[in-house]
Amino acid sequence: MPETGKWQVRWQSAQRSARAATLAAVRSAQSTADAARRTAGAARHAWQAAPHHTRQTWRLTAVSAATGLAVALTAVAAAGPWDSGQRTAERAEAGSMDGASGEHHAAGPGPAPSAPPVLPALGAPAPGSAGRGAAPVPTDAGLADALAPLLKDPALGSVRTASVLDVAAGREVFGEDQGKAATPASTVKLATAVAALSALGPDHRIDTTVVLGGKNRVVLVGGGDPTLTARAPRHGAEEQPANLRALADATARALKKRHLTKVALGYDTSAYAGPALHPIGPNENIAPVTALMTDEARLDDSEHGTAPRGADPAHDAARAFAGLLHARGITVDGDPAAAKAPKKADRLATVRSLPLSALVERMLTYSDNDIAEALARQTALAARQPASFAGAGKAVRAALARQHLPLTGAVFEDGSGLDRDDKVTASLLSHLLLRASSPDLPALRPVVTGLPVAAFTGTLSNRYRGQSAGAGAVRAKTGTLTGVNTLAGTVVDADGRLLVFSFMTTGTSDPQGAQNALDKLASAVANCGCR
Repeated sequence: MPETGKWQVRWQSAQRSARAATLAAVRSAQSTADAARRTAGAARHAWQAAPHHTRQTWRLTAVSAATGLAVALTAVAAAGPWDSGQRTAERAEAGSMDGASGEHHAAGPGPAPSAPPVLPALGAPAPGSAGRGAAPVPTDAGLADALAPLLKDPALGSVRTASVLDVAAGREVFGEDQGKAATPASTVKLATAVAALSALGPDHRIDTTVVLGGKNRVVLVGGGDPTLTARAPRHGAEEQPANLRALADATARALKKRHLTKVALGYDTSAYAGPALHPIGPNENIAPVTALMTDEARLDDSEHGTAPRGADPAHDAARAFAGLLHARGITVDGDPAAAKAPKKADRLATVRSLPLSALVERMLTYSDNDIAEALARQTALAARQPASFAGAGKAVRAALARQHLPLTGAVFEDGSGLDRDDKVTASLLSHLLLRASSPDLPALRPVVTGLPVAAFTGTLSNRYRGQSAGAGAVRAKTGTLTGVNTLAGTVVDADGRLLVFSFMTTGTSDPQGAQNALDKLASAVANCGCR
């Protein structure tokens, strides 16, 4: 992404400038008044000569340099929402960059794209302040003056709701029908993420195992890892998802130690229950939801974007595993068949997913529907609910209730937001982000670190390009279905105050216009001291 490269160069330059300015300030306090005046004059000249976007860059860098938080996001595969097979604006944006977006679970990601360090450390003092939250608090009236006119944009639909919370104070500083439930689209993934992290913890991993299923028989047992891959590991990647090849290596070694070179193969998907097909029907952007699949059931060699999906991902994964065993000297007798592993079977081999924190970040950055549905079911398993659409919805709601979140009107029909019957309020979305931003809840931090960064990463890569106040400063989860547009995230305002926001609209007829209107709302918060 050339644009990203330019920004990164600017930010590196700005960081150096900020450090140099800090050193100059210290030295100037020890120098003569004449030297101080010369330094100030040079600074004024440099400021006046700098382009507008560079001055904005310095402003944002100064905020982050004081707090020392560098934001880093993992480059992952994009999977934005679809509506009954119809491509949406969010999905188009996520897939528009060559090799930089789309679903990408075949191997660990390359170096994570770095966003400008614009967020103050959560719980740390604001720049120039004496304590946490000491930056000036935006007033309700000030934010209303900035946001109320923008909420009247005709590009927004008939339903328009909003909620902005001050993180340090933990209170709402702006609201517009914030308690009215509306279709969230993919912003429901925020609820899925908070529920999964609170129920399982950020270090939880999902196992895929092979066990003995009887004499000369093995069973491949799916645990629900959505990122299991059958492809060769990518060299140099820091993080590698669980790999079917590694599982075949370990299984072949274990079988040969038992002097077994010919076995029958079964596969067990009983960890999940209920229908596998999402209610929207067959779709190129979400596979049937099953406890066993590889590479999100893609039928081509793509690593991201849309692709035809296999109708029976578990059987396809088992056949791939049989081929890998054969290449390692183990003959599989016949075609793999569905089976149930014995309760106390001997375990031959296991591979484990990336930690839940990484899965959450990937899901949010590129709105991955397959990961979202898997995490909803993992939440159900933790709650001893059936790992189905219905059971997952109950488990997600229960997990959020334990977090004392406002659930009035909330309906969770799926974990991804593809179902139009999902309903949440703007207040719930902003409070989810408030909880994830709390210094007292570090287990929820991946919800914040996984948010796309405006003009830089994920589903916001191609947005905010002309809005300097929002670019780099806004981190937000997008949501798009036909006639539905949502945006919920975090932003540091012009005074250095960390705020969370959610903006929802339904009934839109111009998707691009609606997205631009939502982006202007978030940029207005970034540009506003609003006192």
